[in-house]
Amino acid sequence: MLRKGMKPSMNQAMYHWAQSIAQAELADALPRRWAHSQGVAARAAEIGRLLREDADLLISAAVLHDVGYAPRLAMTGFHPLDGARFLRDEHAADERLTRLVANHTFALLEAEERELGEELVTEFPLLEDPLLVDALVYCDVTTTPDGNRTTARERIAEVVGRYGPDSVVGRFIRRAAPEIFSSVERIEAALVAQPR
Repeated sequence: MLRKGMKPSMNQAMYHWAQSIAQAELADALPRRWAHSQGVAARAAEIGRLLREDADLLISAAVLHDVGYAPRLAMTGFHPLDGARFLRDEHAADERLTRLVANHTFALLEAEERELGEELVTEFPLLEDPLLVDALVYCDVTTTPDGNRTTARERIAEVVGRYGPDSVVGRFIRRAAPEIFSSVERIEAALVAQPR
């Protein structure tokens, strides 16, 4: 089922598949994470017109981006890597989808903090599609943990406050902040430039 505000696309099969997996892994075990994932997917549907033929890929990655938090999938404790491995190994998911999940929101910087950087890029190289990468960053950081809208600055402050500035996540998000803000600015500019 599409979340309120999401418009059906020409090819919804990938999204429905992705949603069913994310829901199965997150809805009961981590309802707040599931709410966030649905909110990120709703944002992706709103900006999908920027991606044209990759809109379904963006929406699918959005709903799945945090699947690695699911307790049964948390092997390394680094959710982008755990989620991407799960999608690849258990579902034979599309390579671009797994790479987006693995590298969402500048995950490589957090992987470096966790000494998993080489492992991440070896298994899931960064995508060479800046618009798609920026779009997922935008959707993630403009959505609260409860699935509501927010600004990137508010979201980063919330993450630092929740995890603490000296935690692995706190250090990562502060390192990533300039890149995150640049991604958000590029997507906002593209949305203004492209008529509805």
